[in-house]
Amino acid sequence: MSIAAPQSSLPEARELRFVGRIYVLRLLGVALGALSVGSVLYEQHAPAALWALMLCHAGIWPHLASRFARLARDPRGAELRNLQIDSVLGGAWIALMHFNLVPSVVAALMLSIDKIHVGGVRLLLRCIGWQALGCTLALLATSLLLDAPVFALQSSTLVILCTLPLLIGYPLAIGGATHAMLSRAHALNARLENLSRTDSMTGMANRAFWQQCATRELRRFERSGQPATLLLIDIDEFKSINDGYGHAAGDEAIRAVARTIRECTREVDLCGRYGGDEFGVVLVHATSAGARLVAERIRSRIAGLAQDDLPPLSVSIGVAEAETGMRDLGAWAERADVALYRAKARGRNRVATISPAEFALENLHARSAASRSVQCA
Repeated sequence: MSIAAPQSSLPEARELRFVGRIYVLRLLGVALGALSVGSVLYEQHAPAALWALMLCHAGIWPHLASRFARLARDPRGAELRNLQIDSVLGGAWIALMHFNLVPSVVAALMLSIDKIHVGGVRLLLRCIGWQALGCTLALLATSLLLDAPVFALQSSTLVILCTLPLLIGYPLAIGGATHAMLSRAHALNARLENLSRTDSMTGMANRAFWQQCATRELRRFERSGQPATLLLIDIDEFKSINDGYGHAAGDEAIRAVARTIRECTREVDLCGRYGGDEFGVVLVHATSAGARLVAERIRSRIAGLAQDDLPPLSVSIGVAEAETGMRDLGAWAERADVALYRAKARGRNRVATISPAEFALENLHARSAASRSVQCA
C-alpha cells in the first residue's frame, strides 16, 4: 500500500531541487573559471599560496555550499547566501588576477547571469555590492603585500583561449537550466489547467468548463446551421442509493454512469457533469433523431450494468436539438430539462424529446397555472 507524501514535504522537495540545480551550475562555473584564472596565474608566476587557494575554491567550495544548503532549515535562503559568497569570491579573484581584462569581464558577466537566472535584478544588484566588497578586500590585501596595487589589463592569447570555455559553456548551461525550468512550469500549468476543467470524481469536464464548451457549440450552430443536440441525463432514485447503500456506493454509481456515457459517445461530443447526479452531453453534428439513438444506447447500457456493490441503475434522459432563436445555453438546457421531466413523469428509465410546439405549450400551461395561483391567493 502506497502512502502519500505529506504536503509539507512538497515545498522542501522543490527547494532541494533548486539546491541541486545551483550545485551543478556552480560546479561547472567554478571549474571553467579555474581554467581561466589558472592561465592568468601561470603567466603572472603566481605564488603557490594562490594556486592552493584557487584549487581549494574549485575543489571544495561547490560541495561545501551544497552541503550547507541541504542541511539548512531554509535550503533556498541558504543557497541565496551561497550565491552572495560566490560574488565575494568572484570579486576577489578579479583583483587577484590584477584585473586582467578578458577573464575579469567574463567573470563579472557570468556572475551577473546566474544571479539574474536565480533571483532577477534585485538579487543581481545585491550581489554586485558583495562582488565589489570582495574585489576591494583582495585589492587591499595585494596592496599591503606588494606596497602598491598591480593592474595588468592586457590579456594574452593563452588567457583568451582559456577563458572561452567559461564564456561559451556557462551561458549554455544557464540556458539549458532555464529551458528545463520553463518546461516544468509549462507542464505544471497544463496540469493545473486540466484540473481546473475536470470533475475529479468522473474525469469528465466540470460544469463550468462544460458550459463554456456547450455555449461555443450553440454559437457555432447559429453561425453554420450544423445541427447539435443536448442530452440531460439524470440517475433515477439516486437519493435512495445514497440512503440505502451509503455515499460511497452513490459515488461509484456516478462513476459507472460517467464511464458508460463516455463509452457511448464520440471524442468530438461534449460530456460533462452537470450536477450532483446529472450529466450533460452535447452531440455534435447530430439531429434529434440521431441523438435519441445515442441516448437509448446509453440508457440500455446503464440498465444492463451489474455490480455487486450497487443496486440496479437506470437513467432518464431529456433530448433537445438546438433551435434557431435560442438566446443562450440556459434556453437550450431548459428545453432539455423539460424533456427530462417528461421522461421522469412517464416512469423513469426512458428517453424523452420535446418539440418546439410542445415546449411552447408546456410554458403556456405553466404560466396559466401560475396565474391561477396568484388569483386564488
